[in-house]
This record gives sequence, structure tokens and C-alpha cells, in this order.
Amino acid sequence: MSQASASPTPPGAAAPTGAPLIASDRVEGTAVYDAAGNRLGAVETLMIDKASGHVEYAVLSFGGFFGIGSSHYPLPWSRLHYDTRMAGYVVDVTEAQLAEAPSFPRDETVDWSDSGWGERLRGHYGPTPYGSRDGL
Repeated sequence: MSQASASPTPPGAAAPTGAPLIASDRVEGTAVYDAAGNRLGAVETLMIDKASGHVEYAVLSFGGFFGIGSSHYPLPWSRLHYDTRMAGYVVDVTEAQLAEAPSFPRDETVDWSDSGWGERLRGHYGPTPYGSRDGL
């Protein structure tokens, strides 16, 4: 029997509860909490390895007041774990640890091919599970 009669989820729409996949635009804006349940910020964007297709980093908007003066903090994607009760991601990073992490002002861009930037991230968080090539 064909599955064609089932109505598939349109691209970009919310995935059914429990589905393993989610559109990237649904991740952006999702709250990020520390292990104690304190809100650290929200996912601003995802950084995806072009060759492997793996998400390497979630760039977190953190600090400032209502987004003014906040900076972007790349967090290794493997450190984020979705908590359905909180409807957000939980990380094993404290606010103090995040404040010391490599970051960049929200109105600036980063040269992700800069091996020095990648080394600073790996030096702070350790290597990502997807390897460490030039750049990231």
C-alpha cells in the first residue's frame, strides 16, 4: 500500500511531534538554557559544513538588553540537547563560561574560513565530533 495518501509535511512547516527532522528556520529563535534552566539566549543561525552536511555550530545571541548590544556566540551543535518540557535547547555551559567564549558583535561578520577563528573555538569547547578542517 502506498504512503501517497498520507499528507506530507510541507517544506518549512513544523514537523509532527517526535519527528527527527526540523527545518532550520524553525530552530532559529529557539531559546537556549543552561543546565539550571536559566535562559542564556536564542539560536540566531546554524553553521553547516558544506561538504558533510552536518551542523557544526549554533550561533547563539547572548547578552545585551532586548537584543541591543548582544553578541553572537558559536556553540558546538553537539552541546545542544532539545528539551521538550522547556521547548528549547539545554547546554552544559554556564553563563560565565559563555561570556568567556569566542564571540563577535551582532553587526559584524566572521570569516569562517579563518583557521585562527576555528582554533579559538576548538580551544574553548574542544573539537566538534565532525572533525576539524581548515576554517572550522
